[in-house]
Amino acid sequence: MIELDDMRLFRALGASQSLAAAARILNLTPPAVTVRLQRIEERMGVRLVTREARGISLTQEGQQLVQEAIEILERIESIPSRVSGETAGVGGHLRVVAPFGFGRAHVAPLIRDLHRSHPNLAISLILSDSPLTAAAGADVVVSIGNLKGSSWVGHYLAPNERFLCASPSLARRLSKLDHPSQLTQYEWLTLRENDEDVTRLRFIQPDADGKRGGKSVTIRLDGALSSNDGTVVSDWAIDGLGIVERSEWDAARLIAAGKLKRVLPSWRLESAPVMVLTPTRHGLTIRQSVFLEAAKRAFDPVPWRT
Repeated sequence: MIELDDMRLFRALGASQSLAAAARILNLTPPAVTVRLQRIEERMGVRLVTREARGISLTQEGQQLVQEAIEILERIESIPSRVSGETAGVGGHLRVVAPFGFGRAHVAPLIRDLHRSHPNLAISLILSDSPLTAAAGADVVVSIGNLKGSSWVGHYLAPNERFLCASPSLARRLSKLDHPSQLTQYEWLTLRENDEDVTRLRFIQPDADGKRGGKSVTIRLDGALSSNDGTVVSDWAIDGLGIVERSEWDAARLIAAGKLKRVLPSWRLESAPVMVLTPTRHGLTIRQSVFLEAAKRAFDPVPWRT
């Protein structure tokens, strides 16, 4: 027989990459989670979780149990609001992970407004220079860029291009450049985040119609200065210390203010759309759905393009 605590355990496992991460969500020790998991598997007579060198993965039966647990617990936890007639209220705890800069500028205000609409909803916002690394136990993750090799499910939120920028004085010196390969002669400011190979850039030259159908070239740039904070590298670029690659959401305001200027504007870098990630596509909790809906409203129209 499956009990409520068993379902809570599997809901935590569905949002975690390891037994230790699930244990933190449940405020238990990892050995206690292991024992409870073994007992559930014995009672059900099936293997639900596979232990791997880098964490855990759910079997097909385990994934099904996670979905059932999410739906049942969500219905049970919403009973008070349904009975009292407060259908507009959402309770429980929502865990959100987002990048440092984007989280401060856009996710924090979103959560502020969401809390005002749902005061019974407790929300934890965790900011990280590598959101997916800090995603264990999260209900939603706000991410910049397309997913690569991740089990998380992406929900498109807003467009976001990547711009090559420099201070106005340096940009004037670079205005004669006509090919990305010439950038290797200049200082490059490296932003290290999301465990990406940030010194390798792929440029795309639009075709005659201005579409992304033209030729592409990949180059590697490196320099003496690097940081995991986007504000730091932007400030270095503003001070004329080198060239930087920045997301449109951040660079647009600096370009509009005349603090930065685009370099090689006829060439385009790969886009990095803003995404909301969830552990699964189906069986989203009310809290996850409410966050997604609020996020879509907050980014329509797109703030950095208005």
